[in-house]
Amino acid sequence: MDQANYADLVEMKPVLRSAPALRLVHHALDHAASRGWLVAVVVVDAGGEVLASARMDGVAAQTLGFATDKAFTAATMQRSTADFFARMNSMDELRVGLANRPRLITWEGGLPILHNGAIVGGVGVSGAQGHEDAECAQAALHSLGLAGQI
Repeated sequence: MDQANYADLVEMKPVLRSAPALRLVHHALDHAASRGWLVAVVVVDAGGEVLASARMDGVAAQTLGFATDKAFTAATMQRSTADFFARMNSMDELRVGLANRPRLITWEGGLPILHNGAIVGGVGVSGAQGHEDAECAQAALHSLGLAGQI
């Protein structure tokens, strides 16, 4: 197979690495701690698989699951969980259908991670109020110069 045909078969995409994923988690935790919020943070790759996670002392274990679902939703649906909520809440059939889809969540606090216009992952924060969770996620992305809103 010649090179021209091969290029038509494979699309090269940027991949989020584990080291920056860990830094995102730490930046989000630091932001929450500076405001007195207790949260869990998860960073996933573009396919929704966990790259890094942590929860602060005193945060319930299930909160880590909520953060994971927020990150998964943001990455795989390629939009913030707040935007996903607006879309799912726009029609009854979407609301009903969402209830049958595991791992998708519409609570605020999940942001897609963009690099050069491509989705490379998602960050999910849970444990504080929704807008506070989203603020932590956005602060983490900002700290590494990554975009999070589409």
